[in-house]
Amino acid sequence: MSFTELKKEVCRQNLRLFEQKLVILTEGNVSQVSADRKYFAIKPSGVLYEELTPSKIIVLDLSGRIVEGKGKPSTDAPTHAEMYLEKKEISGIAHTHSPFATIFSQMKKSIPCYGTTHADAFSGEVPVTRLLTEEEIFDDFETNTGKVICEVIDPTKHRAVLVSGHGPFAFGTSAKDAVDHALILEKVAMMALMGEYEGPLQDSLLKHYHFNRKHGKGKHKYYGQG
Repeated sequence: MSFTELKKEVCRQNLRLFEQKLVILTEGNVSQVSADRKYFAIKPSGVLYEELTPSKIIVLDLSGRIVEGKGKPSTDAPTHAEMYLEKKEISGIAHTHSPFATIFSQMKKSIPCYGTTHADAFSGEVPVTRLLTEEEIFDDFETNTGKVICEVIDPTKHRAVLVSGHGPFAFGTSAKDAVDHALILEKVAMMALMGEYEGPLQDSLLKHYHFNRKHGKGKHKYYGQG
């Protein structure tokens, strides 16, 4: 995929965040790493979604150096770079401030698996990071955010994570995959929060069975046409 194609796809997936009401104004961002994992494209900082075009998408190398595009990349770019460097299974990332998932982030609480809607998308609970230390906050906050994310995620099992006091990061094999997971995350966060409000819920015994029938291997995977 050329830089032009990469920028078009990343622009398209950023606009999906806005169209699906996972973000407002200028918040949030989507990125995708190149096939050779040397570069990634991401939304520019502070640009309204209504004004976003492929030409405004910024391409950087994994050290943070801009290689194509004008202006400044998202302030979260170092977080994305850290995740791409540390977790080779991740090729796309979507960061939102969607209300229900962000509530769990602000409560510093993981999202338990209460049923099959959750289990179809996520293997077990959606994890939450530890809080950053004062030193980590004031010394390269964004890179350290990526580090605490990488402490708790296993991309072979997880598709999203909640950063304590901040918000959700969803990820996957592409920018589209990451946005899909961000959409499902917001739905299961809403269901979990509303269910907990109504009364005690139990962790679902079906969680691994349902995840594996859709995303597992061999005889365990039988969902879909493949």
